[in-house]
Amino acid sequence: MGNQGIAVVTGGGKGIGAAICQRLAADGYRILLTYHNSSQAAEKVVERICNDGGDAFAVRVDCSDPAEVYVLADHPWIRTATGGPVEVLVINHGRYDRMATDELTTEHLQRTMDTNFTGAFHVWKALAPHLTGNARIVVVGSQLGIRGSPHGGDYSASKAALHTWARSLAQAVGPKGQRVNILAPGYIDTAILEGDSSERRALREGEVPLRRIGTPEDMAGVVSFLVSDDSAYVNGAIIHANGGLYLP
Repeated sequence: MGNQGIAVVTGGGKGIGAAICQRLAADGYRILLTYHNSSQAAEKVVERICNDGGDAFAVRVDCSDPAEVYVLADHPWIRTATGGPVEVLVINHGRYDRMATDELTTEHLQRTMDTNFTGAFHVWKALAPHLTGNARIVVVGSQLGIRGSPHGGDYSASKAALHTWARSLAQAVGPKGQRVNILAPGYIDTAILEGDSSERRALREGEVPLRRIGTPEDMAGVVSFLVSDDSAYVNGAIIHANGGLYLP
């Protein structure tokens, strides 16, 4: 394992990010993942990957802080010849604090944008000089970035900005041979849904034509496809992986 080069995954310590790390490691990538607060969870991801014969390293990075993000580019795996350039970049980190959209404050909106949108830009900006000529970039957005949300207007706005920036980037770097695509998950069995009652969960499942909540592994499979040669002609796309819940 590890012959595909380096894959950097932000927010790789839990949920969708952890599943992406494990899938890409199984695909042969060396995994450099970031986490913010979930150090134990992140180390468990690293341990699982290494136990399966892969190579992984976890770095604490607050992606809302440009100074911390740019330190990521100085990691030995990236700045040394031994490590080599980055083949895959998955921008997955984010925050979602449920709050009624009509009660949002400027400060709350700014915090969310700093993490989900501006932070994503800084991650790309810091690592851009270290990406290979045919690097594959996957940005994890959300269906809410298109449809909006009455209890997450800041999150929806940040994801909408992220989608538009990523599609613009796809047009800008495409001539170099790099590809940028967006994964827009629906209801996924992660910490965001942990507070659901059994009744609320059943209602969610009933909304989805496939009659189930998605798993982080479902999302990891889509990312695996988007960074593979099988998607060589896919660029600037928003891939809705939501079981048919939302069909734009």
